Amino acid sequence: MFAYLLSLVGVLSHAIPHMWLPLSAVGGSLLYFGARRPLWQGIVPVAALAASDYYLTTRVYNFPFAVQGYLLTWAWYAAVIVLGAILLRQRTTVARVVSATLLASTSFFVVSNYAVWFGQTGMYPRTFAGLMTCYAAGLPFYRNDLVSTAIVAGLAFGIPEALKQREASKQTQPL
Repeated sequence: MFAYLLSLVGVLSHAIPHMWLPLSAVGGSLLYFGARRPLWQGIVPVAALAASDYYLTTRVYNFPFAVQGYLLTWAWYAAVIVLGAILLRQRTTVARVVSATLLASTSFFVVSNYAVWFGQTGMYPRTFAGLMTCYAAGLPFYRNDLVSTAIVAGLAFGIPEALKQREASKQTQPL
């Protein structure tokens, strides 16, 4: 149940314009969902995030919605759930959580900025220099995504483990 609640937090942090706090729980919530729920259930957070993309595009930013412009993003949502399942389902360690966080945030940075460079005609020249300019412009967003994914994943995986260790230490202490 917690995986669904955390996914809801991820969707809300994505859908509510967050200019005042540039953090999003999307990456961390997707990693946690993949680690704790069967893969077929991943359609729920992916569909909810797709709906929030539609809402943001048409209602908040007042742009026309084109499905083909979001297919890569939606595939990334699903891929992060799979990443969580591969790296964190069987064994959850600090190294695995850090690795999953880095892979999730970095893959989104690389894929989304490439898509912007390739798909937005006139925004960046279709040269290597234009691609590098696009990546440089995306660095502040990458930093924010990496920090927020690390916070959410760290708390989601770390708090239950800390509580387990605390309970285990209580049981081993003499009365």
